[in-house]
Amino acid sequence: MFMGALFFVPLALSIELAEPEGAAHAYPALLDLNGKKLANGEFMQWTQNDRLHVRITYKFSNGRRFEEKAVLRQRPELIQEEWSWEELKNAKPSREFAVNFLSKTATAHKLENGEVKHWSEKIEVETGRTFAGFGFTVALQNLRKRLVNGERVELKAVGFAPKPQVITVQIAYGGLDQMRMSERLLKGDRFVIHPEIPLIAKLFVHVPDTQIWLTNPPPAGFLRWEGPVAEPSDPLIRVDLVSGDESGPAKAVAASSRR
Repeated sequence: MFMGALFFVPLALSIELAEPEGAAHAYPALLDLNGKKLANGEFMQWTQNDRLHVRITYKFSNGRRFEEKAVLRQRPELIQEEWSWEELKNAKPSREFAVNFLSKTATAHKLENGEVKHWSEKIEVETGRTFAGFGFTVALQNLRKRLVNGERVELKAVGFAPKPQVITVQIAYGGLDQMRMSERLLKGDRFVIHPEIPLIAKLFVHVPDTQIWLTNPPPAGFLRWEGPVAEPSDPLIRVDLVSGDESGPAKAVAASSRR
């Protein structure tokens, strides 16, 4: 557990670009928290028209499919412009969530009891401080040094329950962990994204923390993600960068082994 001094720092401006992203292609795995593989994934990332584009897909053996897309501007600061997530069952949409950060709109479509319900909301977006989905991983890569040094950073997150909403989240460094992944013992810096839910709302909804591990030592690339699938009431899942038959829990690295 990280025992350094912690101090809260709300970001007044956009996130300064520390680690610009480029083209990448990987094949992650989606698992339950016990390490059982549920779906095979494909991660694609590329730059086009001065924008970083991300597409992540997960295919289940029963025909279920998840697809996440994101568009971010990296210069002069990191700003997320688009995000979407879709669940398909037998090639038919079951849930769809989307955010346009530029027009400050969010939409949701969900199939319930044979009927598709729709939501469309104007949302408050603080440019450069509001993110969704994989956008938080990119933000963490650029905030890593500050967080490891003890800062707690406040950002905004767009979520769905299934109605779109924006909440404040606090991000902090959780420590250096090691985890068994595809017959390898890997180290990663763990970061905790904690939603700040109003007291009255806590009586009706529980929003679990999301945890993201970045590779250690730097450069800080994605290693593992744990949190609810899409909505706060969804099952908690794990996404591992290295797809394999073995996925173990993250355990704190002893101080003598940190180097």
